[in-house]
Amino acid sequence: MADTFLELIDIKTHFPIHEGFLFKKHTGTIKAVDGVNLKVKRGEVLGLVGESGCGKSTLARTIMQLVPTTGGTVILEGKNLTTGSAEEVRLIRRDLQMVFQDPYASLNPRMTVFATLAEPLLVHGICKKEEAINHVAELMTTVGLAPRFMQKYPHEFSGGQRQRIAIARALALRPKIIIADEPVSALDVSIQAQILNLLSELCRKMNLTLLFIAHDLSVVKHISDRVAVMYLGKIVELGNALDVIEHPQHPYTQALVSAIPTPNPDVERSRKRIVLAGDPPSPINPPSGCSFHPRCRYAKESCEIGVPPLVPFQDREIACIRAGEF
Repeated sequence: MADTFLELIDIKTHFPIHEGFLFKKHTGTIKAVDGVNLKVKRGEVLGLVGESGCGKSTLARTIMQLVPTTGGTVILEGKNLTTGSAEEVRLIRRDLQMVFQDPYASLNPRMTVFATLAEPLLVHGICKKEEAINHVAELMTTVGLAPRFMQKYPHEFSGGQRQRIAIARALALRPKIIIADEPVSALDVSIQAQILNLLSELCRKMNLTLLFIAHDLSVVKHISDRVAVMYLGKIVELGNALDVIEHPQHPYTQALVSAIPTPNPDVERSRKRIVLAGDPPSPINPPSGCSFHPRCRYAKESCEIGVPPLVPFQDREIACIRAGEF
């Protein structure tokens, strides 16, 4: 785990806003991801958390090059994905696969499980057509599905089973890293535990690197080695999962952690939740300085000047000029 496997250098993903039909006029820019620096170690599980709209899914799609970068560099095992040709990126995608949030939307309803899992094998020349059935049966067994179901269609499976099929598809090319974009948020709690245990087991057995995106900190704590907290397109805190969740340092992380419910009714009634003032700022017109300062209870005038960088602080990295003062 000592070497950096995936590196993001000052990643920016902006979307222009245009008005007009024939003569389009540029009226603004949505800064979905705005300067993310991140290193993912080989074999680790990195959790990426934040409230809806903070840019987590956009960052995932940018890493996959499903969304072009406005600026910055994505490096996977020394290969630059942002400057590579379409063919080079296609070949690199063997090592980089993704599991989407909604398995029913990400699976083709007109294709059987066999056709879905065999397609990447045949397109990339992993096996011959007559050998595909054995490979598909092995993939289904790996994710806990009976091979006899391979001729069924996605609508004939439950939500948890469909997500297992999506995971099997991601594993088809034997990737080195998987990006899971909120893979359990659409599932029942009992099924969530099964999928999380499956992902943990696959990472251990296959030495996979996993970027796990979620908004549920309790889920991230269960599966992750490290956690990166994202707010309005930027990473604001990064460190060991247990340390970040048990002892959050950034005011935004503290608010997120305070919202985690506890199973003990007495503790739940007595604990104080941190309620953030106002609504999240718009990525079209983000605040000056620290993007969190309009909602931060510790903010002072200096927070409005200059964007705080993500710098080492104690046992983690934090983007806050007042770190350690509260």
